[in-house]
Amino acid sequence: MDIPTPLATPPWWKFGHVWLVIAGPLLVVIASFITLYLAITRPDPVLPNDYYRKGVEHNQATGRSAASLAPAVQMRNHAATGEVPVPAATALP
Repeated sequence: MDIPTPLATPPWWKFGHVWLVIAGPLLVVIASFITLYLAITRPDPVLPNDYYRKGVEHNQATGRSAASLAPAVQMRNHAATGEVPVPAATALP
């Protein structure tokens, strides 16, 4: 009886699926090092303690008032609550 000889298999690095499995985690590790580099070399600016007062002064200097921001506030509230805003001209008393 003849004993079959095992076939020679190629090394693991010659299979494409192996590189597909390795590529995902390797890309994540590379991206994390890039993110770490960016975080270290470009720190976030620190806001001054009176940033709100400066913003109010800027709005007063440019002539903006609370009434001019009303559409933006209505849409912000709509996005947060899901209720459709009623235009001021058709609002009931």
